[in-house]
Amino acid sequence: MADSTVDSRARTPGAVLVTGAFGYVGTQLMTRLVSAPGFAASRFIALDRLAPDRLPTWAADPRVTIATGDLTDPAVLDGVLQTEPDVVVHLAGILGGAAEADYEAARKVNVDGSLGLLERLRVQGINGHVARVVYASSIAVFGPPLPEIVDDDTHPVPVMTYGGQKLMIESVIEQFSARRWIDGLALRLPGIVARDDADSRQLSAFLSAVFYAARDRRPLALPVSAHGRTWLLSARAVVDALVHATLLPSERLGRRRAMTLPAQVVRMEALVEALEDAFPGSRELISYVPDTGIEAQFAAQPLLSTELAEGLGFEHDADLAALIAAALE
Repeated sequence: MADSTVDSRARTPGAVLVTGAFGYVGTQLMTRLVSAPGFAASRFIALDRLAPDRLPTWAADPRVTIATGDLTDPAVLDGVLQTEPDVVVHLAGILGGAAEADYEAARKVNVDGSLGLLERLRVQGINGHVARVVYASSIAVFGPPLPEIVDDDTHPVPVMTYGGQKLMIESVIEQFSARRWIDGLALRLPGIVARDDADSRQLSAFLSAVFYAARDRRPLALPVSAHGRTWLLSARAVVDALVHATLLPSERLGRRRAMTLPAQVVRMEALVEALEDAFPGSRELISYVPDTGIEAQFAAQPLLSTELAEGLGFEHDADLAALIAAALE
């Protein structure tokens, strides 16, 4: 991000809490944070429901404390918030198709767990310790049908349970920030690529699968049409955005705290062609077997305008070649 150097000097976090720290984005974020100059003096609390059997290398950093447990457990919240973190990056959640399949479990984590965390931070804010909260929202807050261009003034009307739950917490982030109980940002993440072991319960898993199918020369039937259009961002660019959000000076933020991140607007056939350029011979292995519901939700995105986020220094991968390289690094 263009302003990261200036911002890191302006805002040096003490304690940093990351929820969902062992997830796909979380572990990459932690890798970045422990090595970032702007966080050299920071302490980190990495929270997730469970820790993996094989811990990532960042877990050995003496500044890192690992915490495990359910975000809805008051004792867990007591433990991770006792240090009064200066920055909270809230990634934990039940995603996409998994949320659709189990509404009650998703509500408990995505709504009840998030509200519990924010209420604790609200109390700390009232007592004088206002934390920067970076919340991973989603473009799922926009439900079909969509206008020809989605911009900062497009009203979100979610269809999916997941999108509805994300929108609820966005509203809390903005209200709590307006009251100066927290200093929050809700970033609407687009399709994040490319996870090799993407959960098949996530209806958008094909967006990651196509990268690895092309690289490994494996056949893949995409559940969308060749002219389907989607918004994509590499995991590396998402981590860039999250770090940038933690360091943005408060005076640069206005009343609106929920925003869609810049992303590449990509037609599936153009992505397949770009993958062919990177991995010759892969194109003939990719076929299209459209599913009307999946296409409507994940491959019917219109043009995208993100002036609010861009004005704050957020960026997407430069082009398709850069997206592919970053997604598979």
